[in-house]
Amino acid sequence: MKFLERHSYDILVVVIYIIGMLWIGLRLSKRMKNTGDFYLGGRTLGKFYQFFLNFGNSTNTDQAVAVSREIYRQGIGGMWIQYLVLFLTPFYWFTTMLYRRVRLVTVGDFFAERFDSKFLAGAYATFTLLMALVGGGVGYMVAGKTMMALTPKPMSEYTEQQKQMVEMYEEYSLLKDRLNQGFNETEQARYEELDNRLKKGELKSFVSYVNPIVFYFIYGLIVGIYTIMGGFVAAVVTDAIQGVLIIIFSFILIPIGLSELHGLSGLHAKVPEYMFQLFGSISTSEYAWYTVAAMVLANLVSIIAGAPSMSVAGSAKNEMTARFGMIGGMFFKRLIMIAWALAGLIAIGLYSGQLHDPDLIWGHMTYNLLSVESIGIAGMIGLMLAGILAANMSTLDAGAVANSALFIKNLYQPFAPDKSEKHYINLGRVIIAFTMLGGIGTAVFVDNLLVLFKYFISLPAIFGAAIWLGFIWRRLTRWAVIIQVIICTIIYILIPNVFPELETFSKNEKLLLETSAQTVLIKTGALQEDVDAGLATTVGQTIEKRHVIESVGVFFEDVVRINPEDPDSPKMGTGRFHAELWVLSWFSWLGYDLSTLSKASLVALRFAFDALFPFVLLFIISFFTNPVEKRKLDAFFSKMHTPVQKSLDEDARVVAENIQKPDKFENDKIFPGSNWEILKPSWYDYAGFFGSWIMVGVIIIILWLVVTVY
Repeated sequence: MKFLERHSYDILVVVIYIIGMLWIGLRLSKRMKNTGDFYLGGRTLGKFYQFFLNFGNSTNTDQAVAVSREIYRQGIGGMWIQYLVLFLTPFYWFTTMLYRRVRLVTVGDFFAERFDSKFLAGAYATFTLLMALVGGGVGYMVAGKTMMALTPKPMSEYTEQQKQMVEMYEEYSLLKDRLNQGFNETEQARYEELDNRLKKGELKSFVSYVNPIVFYFIYGLIVGIYTIMGGFVAAVVTDAIQGVLIIIFSFILIPIGLSELHGLSGLHAKVPEYMFQLFGSISTSEYAWYTVAAMVLANLVSIIAGAPSMSVAGSAKNEMTARFGMIGGMFFKRLIMIAWALAGLIAIGLYSGQLHDPDLIWGHMTYNLLSVESIGIAGMIGLMLAGILAANMSTLDAGAVANSALFIKNLYQPFAPDKSEKHYINLGRVIIAFTMLGGIGTAVFVDNLLVLFKYFISLPAIFGAAIWLGFIWRRLTRWAVIIQVIICTIIYILIPNVFPELETFSKNEKLLLETSAQTVLIKTGALQEDVDAGLATTVGQTIEKRHVIESVGVFFEDVVRINPEDPDSPKMGTGRFHAELWVLSWFSWLGYDLSTLSKASLVALRFAFDALFPFVLLFIISFFTNPVEKRKLDAFFSKMHTPVQKSLDEDARVVAENIQKPDKFENDKIFPGSNWEILKPSWYDYAGFFGSWIMVGVIIIILWLVVTVY
């Protein structure tokens, strides 16, 4: 028996998983007595749950798909779209401690207390709730696209229009394979036409039975029900269960895929040598070492602004539990990501050029490698789908609870302070449903996973810079943060989304600047196809090959012809408008010509701007505006410097005592008597931070071995 071309056992596995998650939510709903239970689990979580909470909250299917899709598109260097977080992991040792010691419920509370500003608290809450709609959209999109790849229609059921879209994609794929060999004039015109159609979404490699919008609503309803019922504790318990499924789905494709390729040696025989380079891919050069460094810097500024950070760290029974749970969960995720990278390389070897949308690659591999026809075991696709749903749910649930807390604590409660705990919990459940519905809207209107991921790297820096400085620099002022947030919101959000919608900008020739296409000769190891073509005598032999690096838009994500069929048609900009590069272009009188740069350099410039510009504004404006009242700053930093005690009652007593002694920690500061509130590191700080860097080195060695040894 089959449903949407899937075996009944696959459907049964998914149904059992869903029923189990809903049962957990129902059981835990009876424990919710107040908002502290609902949003923080009563601040009682131990190391086991903290580990899986951090692992599940930081691990999502969209990350696996983003890693594999970028590697599929341009080689192992593409994994840095997500793996850049490896270099951020040691810094979580400090951010987790800060969020546990601040003893608040939401990041919005931090702005209210540190800057004495309900406006900033509300602004952060509003910004984060809007970001949550985008983040939720990523989860829906990945689950939906994977489901689509698992349920392809046979060609006999295509409409004429669908058949034409698929046939044009097949023609485009054949031409793309011959791009490096050169085209005659007719072929070049046809390739450019089809390339423009692909960018506009007019070409498809297959058609699915699944309507993504219907799937989004069903999926959102399931996640919403168990999260709404059980709150944060439901997210924690289900994350522990889902962690096991995440591990399964991360590794299950690898042995079967390698078997299809006849092992690692077969993988290297099918995939070009330059696609195994960790930094930088000759094909698109988007991830050179300096590009990764700029992206790491932007993400370092952003990580501290994540809404779940406060609830995840704040739910731990003490700060050491929070720290070890965070570091353990994060490093376990980094190891899992190596499996995602290997899956992406296997996808190149098996399916290079076969998909119109790289986001579909994980589902396509699952469909081809795990079907009962391929391995003779029913239910494996269902197990994979359950793992994918689990990874999405484990992030959606904790995020939804954190966003609900933001709305209640920082937008609603200031205007309705005397309501009952039951009232706040019930309203919080409504907000969870609202954010999940909003995520569906994002998934419907945005179809490119990579575009959304690049938003996530830099957008939180709008508030992240102020949080970093707010924790360590007394002189940072309320008005500096307000002005900086407004300016950065205009540059990072408003302009990038408004300009593509206005013809004044999207068709402005000065803004349609593109880099120059290049043809280069590269030395690379011969593939089996090169041996078959007589270009080499053995696989791996060093040969010289012609390679075309296509032009890319400087200010717009893509520059396409309005009429793809007309080679003389005017062009227009589509996708994100890179306002950061536009601002930097104002300094062209210094001799910078952005069109001469590579795509890697353009991406690096953009993210370096995102990371550093907020700090420049904050420092300059703070020196011309008044700081927060000293009494309130003393209370905030006294609490921040007080370690978390063994019990909640004892902790409250010690904090109250230290607030009455604002100079108690002065001699413990690195710069006593200054505005810098950085305490001298303890041996725990040194051990955790530098021990984490050792782990970073170990993981890089493992990654290097995976891509080089065969």
